[in-house]
Amino acid sequence: MNTNDPSVYSLEAETVYFRKDLMYRHNLLRVNYTTYDVRRAQDTLNPRTDHRDIMLLSINQDMVHEYRYARIIGIFHINAMYSGPQRRGDYNTHPLQFLWVRWFEVVDAATVGHGWSSHGLDMLRFTRIDQPGAFGFVNPIDVLRACHIVPRFLHGRRHTDRKGLSVCARDADDWTNYFVNR
Repeated sequence: MNTNDPSVYSLEAETVYFRKDLMYRHNLLRVNYTTYDVRRAQDTLNPRTDHRDIMLLSINQDMVHEYRYARIIGIFHINAMYSGPQRRGDYNTHPLQFLWVRWFEVVDAATVGHGWSSHGLDMLRFTRIDQPGAFGFVNPIDVLRACHIVPRFLHGRRHTDRKGLSVCARDADDWTNYFVNR
């Protein structure tokens, strides 16, 4: 997990306690955003449908792209108590919302070019499941909005036998590459 990115939680496991050892799953996430003509709008995301891809600002200086993209696997909240060194003085529980995500990575952003200046769509692929950092937890506040990520059909599916490695990630249906639709 990349601890330099503030959108990714990095609390020590020994310092967070779940109230009654319960974690609550939610079906919907609503993200408010401002449209290009300065109006309010809202995206509704559901990890069980095709409307589950999100974009976040890439805050790290070592990233070659201005955005990070992810697919939501689950939407959760817990009632947690933090007992670490930066504790605020109370032992009360507080709600902690988070998204369990699978990260996309940008394909050849440095060589192909990206953004509006390249006059092409950004190309993505999923980080391999067996690689560190393929999955993560995101604070819902850091989600900019939903995004439309479409398969690059020309390169075919990642698993030709349609048997993936993870039922949770639903990777049996993965394509080799994707485009970020604008």
